[in-house]
Amino acid sequence: MADIQTQPDYPKGVTFEQVWATLDRVTERHEEIAKRQEETDRQIKEIGKRLGDFTNSLGDVVEYMISPNLQEKFRDFGYDFQEASTKHKVRDKKNDISFEIDVFLQNGDTAMLVEIKANLTISDINKHVLRLEKMRKYADLRGDKRRFLGAVAGIVVEDEEREYALNQGFFLIEPTGENFNITLPTGKPKEW
Repeated sequence: MADIQTQPDYPKGVTFEQVWATLDRVTERHEEIAKRQEETDRQIKEIGKRLGDFTNSLGDVVEYMISPNLQEKFRDFGYDFQEASTKHKVRDKKNDISFEIDVFLQNGDTAMLVEIKANLTISDINKHVLRLEKMRKYADLRGDKRRFLGAVAGIVVEDEEREYALNQGFFLIEPTGENFNITLPTGKPKEW
């Protein structure tokens, strides 16, 4: 009859207690790594939040640099906007229309929606097209027959974004030293 072993075979010189102690150390090390990963994740999230806050603050600075002189600058293009407001909010819960306009210029027959970014992207331009479409819908629901124009501004505007914005029918606002320049859209400014 074969011998029945009640103890497993361990490599020579290794006891059950030593194996158990090693497993305990591995478990402790795993827990330590998990805690470090949690702390790293928290720090990355905090850095992302601070970067977002900085980008928003930079956008606010650009907005305050540009907005005071927009009425005067657009007058040079034949647009006489008597009213200007920043952070203009449109909220219509009944029709599910909600958006914010960085700078809103208006008179009796024309309004200009200006989107201002520190670094203007194609995505920003596309979102502004959608914003103008919402504005047109909102205005139509109220019998507002004004024409709506769009403009985009950025401290950093790459060539691709510049061309895209102008081809979308937007005025393009860019800094030039201590002032800023407005470039007319390609062809006729688009109206919504």
